[in-house]
Amino acid sequence: MPASSAHPAETNPIQRKSRISARRVLVRIVAAAIAIAVGLCICALLYPARAPAVVGAMVENLTGANANPVELQRPIAPPQLSSVAQLGKKIFFDPTLSASGRQSCASCHSPEHAYGPANNLAVQLGGPALSQQGYRPPQSLMYLYRQPNFSIGPDAGDADNAPDLAQIASQAAGVARAQKNAGVAPAAPAMVPQGGMFWDGRADTLQAQASGPLLNPVEMANASIADVMAKLERTPYRNDFTQLFGAHVFDNTTLAMSEAMFAVARYQVEEQSFHPYTSKYDYWLEGKARLSQAELRGLRLFNDPNKANCAGCHLSKPSPDGLPPMFTDYQYEALGVPRNTRLAANRDRNFFDMGICGPFRTDLKDQTQYCGMFLTPTLRNVSTRKVFFHNGVYTSLEDVMAFYNERNTAPQKFYPRGADGKPQKYDDLPVQFHANIDDKDAPFDRKFGDQPAMTDADIHDIIAFLKTLNDGYREGAQ
Repeated sequence: MPASSAHPAETNPIQRKSRISARRVLVRIVAAAIAIAVGLCICALLYPARAPAVVGAMVENLTGANANPVELQRPIAPPQLSSVAQLGKKIFFDPTLSASGRQSCASCHSPEHAYGPANNLAVQLGGPALSQQGYRPPQSLMYLYRQPNFSIGPDAGDADNAPDLAQIASQAAGVARAQKNAGVAPAAPAMVPQGGMFWDGRADTLQAQASGPLLNPVEMANASIADVMAKLERTPYRNDFTQLFGAHVFDNTTLAMSEAMFAVARYQVEEQSFHPYTSKYDYWLEGKARLSQAELRGLRLFNDPNKANCAGCHLSKPSPDGLPPMFTDYQYEALGVPRNTRLAANRDRNFFDMGICGPFRTDLKDQTQYCGMFLTPTLRNVSTRKVFFHNGVYTSLEDVMAFYNERNTAPQKFYPRGADGKPQKYDDLPVQFHANIDDKDAPFDRKFGDQPAMTDADIHDIIAFLKTLNDGYREGAQ
């Protein structure tokens, strides 16, 4: 066959020109599509609030930038501390107000450690010789200005009379517990305990919270209010106290104690380091920081009701009026964490710390439906902590996440075995109160032998996200 007839189409100038033109059109279409996509991405980065949802999600996936930034409302810091707050600061850092003469508020609430303990002890040592174990790990003092008062059920609003908590608790005893799913509001107001300070919510004000350790025999260990005031009268700042509250303020020790604790409270409110809202996540919410791929995956797992479901209790979205998220719903949960055998109190097999219903809180001791329930803490600065849960049983976030993930699916990993060889689940709560423990909310809704809700990779990513909740992030750093 002649060579000229082997590929006749190639010798046709018109067809060849047509193919070239078609290719050029296709290239131009592809180039235009790429240009539009790039333009949309740039627009989404510059004006994310105006970008279509699908484009915003794509930008978030590719860059880690928040596709829907918000403006957070932070408290305005005063130009300087008031005289009362300055006095409160002196009291806060003064070890001479303790029986040992060596322990101040800052000893257990270190500013360099998110106003929590600086060491990895399960509980802190106190008492006259600093040799007695406390009962619970001190919680961080950060962000307490937003902590609501202790209550049961919906907000009572502007009711004139203080509610009878025991009566309300009795009325709520038969109400079924609402299931908590991340991102889903409960269908009805929660008839559950919420708010308050300390692990059992027994203090409602910053003043009451500050006075507790001063009089606790295993903490600062003063014998009485008069004992505290006698020490305060001997301090170098005694004159500051009388100038602010009157020359005869020490004549009434109860009044003097109240004024001193008011000063400490003012310090906690005015000093910005107690509530800075400077985490990477805060800046990400505002569109001023980008999350890594691991952090972004962790955030999504945190919010996923079928996986970690953390946001079911640790709310991750800003409030409707723009307040930064506190990563707590302020409610109480019974999680059934293992007994901490390192605690001196637990050497007594008959001793149980049951949170709301005792032993340190007594007004709700008969409301046994709350036995084993403890306050849900904020997760802000959580990765700076060295011990976790009300008894300090765990010392790493990896241990905490493993417990959440496999408490029910592999209990033998967390609880001691009994004489029958079976794990003694929930061994830090009397058996008659085991029904109070949450086994409805993910990931606790799994059964023995089920596949856990999270993989090891999931847990790694969630912890990466939790580290973005630490304050002190430098805006613009990656």
